[in-house]
Amino acid sequence: MGVTAADLPTVRIIMPEAGMKKFVSPIAAADITVENLTKFADDVLSGAIKPHLKSAAVPEKNDGPVVVVVGTEFQKIVMDTTKDVLVKYYAPWCGHCKALAPHWEKLGEHFASHPDIVIAKFDSTENEADGVDVESYPTLKWYPRDNKAGVAYDGERELEPLKKWVEENSPVFKAGAGAKAEPVKEDL
Repeated sequence: MGVTAADLPTVRIIMPEAGMKKFVSPIAAADITVENLTKFADDVLSGAIKPHLKSAAVPEKNDGPVVVVVGTEFQKIVMDTTKDVLVKYYAPWCGHCKALAPHWEKLGEHFASHPDIVIAKFDSTENEADGVDVESYPTLKWYPRDNKAGVAYDGERELEPLKKWVEENSPVFKAGAGAKAEPVKEDL
């Protein structure tokens, strides 16, 4: 539920039928009355109160080949309509995520010279974003500049197939901009 010791005491509403959305009462737990608790519930049901989304701290440095996306930066980074963004939603404990990690890092290095292509990762155990519903790890989702609804990537999880897929699906490459940047030289 995203409640830490620092949050206690707290009043929250959890809505399982709405994708486990969580809402935090703006009223301190010590000040709760029947009236303001009823108003809180009514405001949640009417949409007047937005869901509470957890987010890790924004990284102090985030200029590596793979961009770290946290909940509070999701809109800014992933939904940027000037960039094509491929996001890996992962959990640090996931074995498949660990196996994908070196390929993902090399994929980021390969596209590092293309400022309009972003290879990103989102730790789903520490972050949430509105509209993102991840059911398994790793989940790879493509957010090209012309479709921020996103497209699931279901292909092979190795470097070459990932590179090929991005190049074939990126509006940056389709517009010819991908050919302008020099690719990163890789040691084989």
